[in-house]
Parts: sequence; C-alpha cells; structure tokens
Amino acid sequence: MDLKISVQQEDFSLAQEYERLALGTDAGAVVTFVGKVRDMNLGDNVQGLHLEHYPGMTEKSLTSIAEQAAERWPILRATIIHRIGDLDIGDQIVLVGVSSSHRSASFAASEFIMDYLKTEAPFWKKERTTTDNRWIDSRESDKKSAERWK
Repeated sequence: MDLKISVQQEDFSLAQEYERLALGTDAGAVVTFVGKVRDMNLGDNVQGLHLEHYPGMTEKSLTSIAEQAAERWPILRATIIHRIGDLDIGDQIVLVGVSSSHRSASFAASEFIMDYLKTEAPFWKKERTTTDNRWIDSRESDKKSAERWK
C-alpha cells in the first residue's frame, strides 16, 4: 500500500489528492471523504474550531489505522490528511481517501479509517460557540461505529 499521512495547518486540494489516489490502471475505485466544520453542534451555533494534536504520536496512530485497514482490504493507495489549528465554518478538516481495484474494498476501508480516526487518533477539538468555548469528546455514536469493526 502506498500511504500518505499529513497533519497540517494549511488546507488541502481534493483534486490533487484524488490524482495521487487514482494513479495507474489498477485503481478501479477511488473513494474520498472530506469532513468540514459545521455551523451547529449539540444544539448550539458553532463559529469555528481549534484542533490540537500530539506531534509524532498522531502520525504514528494514523499510520497504524491505515495499516490495519490494509490488513483487511486490498488497498492500493491511501491518504489521511488532518488539519490542526484554528478553522472556520465550512473549512475542510479531514480527508480520507482510498483506492483499490474494486469499490467494496475502497468504501469499507475508507469507512473503517474514518471510524477509527474519530475514536483512536490523538486529536483534541475545541468548539467556539456564540456563548463560550468547549472541548469536545468522542461521541457515543462514533464509538459504536468503530465497535462494528471488532
């Protein structure tokens, strides 16, 4: 598996990342997921996010998640990009991209990576709302989604 992992402040280009995932003639399927900053959470108006991470540990964790996916499905290429720092409504936060010979592997691996990223990767998210700032924990629904892969 050809793997790209990046934790970065700058935005990313979905088109450029797609080109890397789709290289060659063996990639019959490319699946991408982009997570964006929403304007609402837990019934409150969100104005933005601040994301922190543990350098070195975060990249190691993302690599491990991608390698676990590659043990389950025949992945050709995978990309995980996660942004950190201050983000505003509508900004891209995360990209998970997977290519394989067939769509079922690409869809399943992409979903697996995202589910584990939400529950296992060492990122800390603080929301800026109209009334205050608050740290956000993993949701129970995210934990349940990750449980299905065990």
